[in-house]
Amino acid sequence: MKPHTYTSLIQDVRSHLAPLRQSQPELMQHFGALGKAALAPGALDARFKELIALAIAVATRCDDCIGFHTQTLAKMGVDEQEILEVLGVNVYMGGGPSLMYASHAVSAFREFLPARETAPA
Repeated sequence: MKPHTYTSLIQDVRSHLAPLRQSQPELMQHFGALGKAALAPGALDARFKELIALAIAVATRCDDCIGFHTQTLAKMGVDEQEILEVLGVNVYMGGGPSLMYASHAVSAFREFLPARETAPA
C-alpha cells in the first residue's frame, strides 16, 4: 500500500526504529556497517549500487526501502531518466506487481527531487 508521502513514511520508520537503536545498539551499528560495506565503491560505484537497491526494493514491494533509496538517489544527483530505466528493467523482470511498485518509486523519487523539472507523467 502506497503511503501518503515518502517523507512522512521515512520519518515514521526512523521514529519506530528508535527503540531498536536504544535496546540493540550493537545490532543497529553492525547493520549500518553492513550497508556501508555493501555500498562502498568497488567495481561498481555507489550510485550504481543504490540503483540496484532501488530495483530490489521495487521487486520486493518494500515502500520503506523505496523511500530511503529514492531519497539517497535524489541526493546523489541521479536523474529521473536513470530511475525510469531501472524501473523498466523491474517491470520486465517482475511483470504487473513490479509495474505497480515502479509507480511508487517514481512518486517517491519526485518527492525528494529539488525543485526542478521532471519528466511528464
